[in-house]
Amino acid sequence: MPRAFINGVNICYNIDGSGEPLFLIQGLTGGRNDWFFQMRSLKKHYRVVTFDNRGAGSTDKPDESYDIRTMADDTIGLMDHLKVDRAHILGMSLGSLIAQEIVINYPDRIMKLILVAAIVYGEGMREITEGMREALGLRENYSEEEARNVMNNIDVTEYFAKVTGLSFNKKLIRMMLIPLSKIHAKRIGREGLMGQLHASSTCETLDKLHTIKAPTLVLTGAEDKVVSPQSSEMIADRIPNAKLVKVEGGSHAFYLEKPRRFNREVLDFLRDG
Repeated sequence: MPRAFINGVNICYNIDGSGEPLFLIQGLTGGRNDWFFQMRSLKKHYRVVTFDNRGAGSTDKPDESYDIRTMADDTIGLMDHLKVDRAHILGMSLGSLIAQEIVINYPDRIMKLILVAAIVYGEGMREITEGMREALGLRENYSEEEARNVMNNIDVTEYFAKVTGLSFNKKLIRMMLIPLSKIHAKRIGREGLMGQLHASSTCETLDKLHTIKAPTLVLTGAEDKVVSPQSSEMIADRIPNAKLVKVEGGSHAFYLEKPRRFNREVLDFLRDG
């Protein structure tokens, strides 16, 4: 398993296929191996780079606070390590925040941008992630003090079981994956979850989206219970000439529930023009 020491942490990554580089950035506590339904299709056409974000998988999980800009710099550092000047970037959920931060701060490094189940933060927009609030057990109009208290006392296993249940619409998949979420909770641990949750709360991109010049696809499941499709609509409206695709029946994890549709939308967009 290749590793690169970047930004003070050892980042684990994989490379498959050949062609233009395509970096896939996972969501909260997700990792490089979660793209198994995508790899067969994507690696036929692109040099696909998957990796574990800091705080996830086999990458280091520093017991300290960090932010989305740090995680964006991790990705750029990995690009530098692999001698990749420009790449297509696909970010899923938390990964979409990282991708937004990359394209805003390093516009010359991005070829095309794909935001999946995308989150946007800015003035008055934190209520969009209603599913995450529910999973954490926060009241609708929670205070910062309440949020800190919940974070400090979070039951990691219970949290992952709730998020897994919310992330899929198909009952059979929920029944199969919720027990596995206990294993994932042990692997990620409190440090990784807390670090990434804290990072997600530090990012505000809403007022900067209009500066994005890269061709952009915004993909969302129409029945996402974790991040409202309204978030994707807002992002697509703010980014010049962005294409919005809403997948009917799609959950938060529709890239796993509906991989054929997901892969087709991604490949069609990347090949277009």
